[in-house]
Amino acid sequence: MTATPQYDVVVLGAGSGGYAAALRGAQLGLKVALIEADKVGGTCLHRGCIPTKAMLHSAEVADQVREAGKFGIGATFDGIDMAQVGAFRQGVVDRLHKGLQGLVTSRGVTLIRGHGHVVSPAAVQVGPDLVEGANLVLATGSHARSLPGVAIAGRVMTSDQALRIDWAPRQPIVLGGGVIGLEFASLWASFGARVTIVEALERLAPNEDVAISKALERAFRRRGIAFKVGARVEGVSEDGDVVTVTLSDGGRLEGDALLVAVGRGPSTAGVGFEEIGVQMDRGFVLTDPELRANVPGVWAVGDIVPGLQLAHRGFAHGIAVAERVAGLRPPPLIESGIPRVTYCDPEIASVGLTEAAARAEHGAAAVETVEYNLAGNGKSQVLATQGFVKLVRLVGGPVVGMHLLGARVGELVGEAQLIVNWEAYPEDVAELIHAHPTQDEAIGEAFLALAGKPLHAHA
Repeated sequence: MTATPQYDVVVLGAGSGGYAAALRGAQLGLKVALIEADKVGGTCLHRGCIPTKAMLHSAEVADQVREAGKFGIGATFDGIDMAQVGAFRQGVVDRLHKGLQGLVTSRGVTLIRGHGHVVSPAAVQVGPDLVEGANLVLATGSHARSLPGVAIAGRVMTSDQALRIDWAPRQPIVLGGGVIGLEFASLWASFGARVTIVEALERLAPNEDVAISKALERAFRRRGIAFKVGARVEGVSEDGDVVTVTLSDGGRLEGDALLVAVGRGPSTAGVGFEEIGVQMDRGFVLTDPELRANVPGVWAVGDIVPGLQLAHRGFAHGIAVAERVAGLRPPPLIESGIPRVTYCDPEIASVGLTEAAARAEHGAAAVETVEYNLAGNGKSQVLATQGFVKLVRLVGGPVVGMHLLGARVGELVGEAQLIVNWEAYPEDVAELIHAHPTQDEAIGEAFLALAGKPLHAHA
């Protein structure tokens, strides 16, 4: 067995949470080893956030070309070149990957390539090498789930395979009306497909505020995206180029592709976590609020910790763990304060509590809301988008939730998360000046209305 040096921190997994822990740890003077079997950047960079958003941008451009005449521009839409879409997508990924590799090298992090297996709370076996450290950070990420009895093969795919196909589905079926399902349904519709979404719960975007879900459903109908909610899948079969989905109500759907977008599961099986005594629940690592596992010296970050499976949550986890190892005391993460964006058309952005969650937590009489329609926002009219900003506040108290729908509203969630996390009162934000004409101005208008002095909105 080859001898290896001692590290302050050994990080298993170089996805969002893992590489953030490694970079921040090295920045704080810790000696860090980062173990990764695949590529630095993990799912987000190579199979998730970045490639899907690149394809969604291609989809947006396709829509802009189709609709160019509305804006006085003569243009002809000649179709989708999937090879070129793939080349654009991969170019974005490759540039970011190269930059990330440079960061890891420049910070002095030791990158160890290979499959790691935890053999003790202070050691990971990587091939013939034993990598030892005073602290072990578990950051093995997640994988796309399927449904029982639904095999991923051929034209039945998860987002992993959907990103790699070199053809554009014409009549895809999407199982799941959450973030991944909505984004692929949106981009495929922009590529010219007739999409049908099947969601087992009673509405699309079921984790969002009800008002957002209902408005999104109306927008999808206008775009020609069909959906069935409250419907469960009984069976899936494939015959040549046709995929057939049988539903619990006896209905049948046929398409040329089936995307299984029913969530992601923790990638923790067979890596040795349970063997060293780490407490688990359905594959997730259980931690305290400071991300410590029950085994001394062992931490967990990112998608393997129960909660929102978001890259920026992983970044925050990794940074916080590195700082705690270095002796700093960052506050525990408040899950509801994490901003969330779904990059379909129209976009969804939210942070904090939904109206229903706020009423459940604080009582119905303690909550009030206001909605500002983007019809009154100049920049939104220029962009030809529809939607709204919804604020949820405690009566006489701070705003506890913000929910937005419309083109490009994901870019507004930065101010929204500051407002919610800093527990701002409507009067605080109403006094601030928002540049005109911007979509950000819609947030200012919503707060003017909530503060009792609406400007470009009816009282």
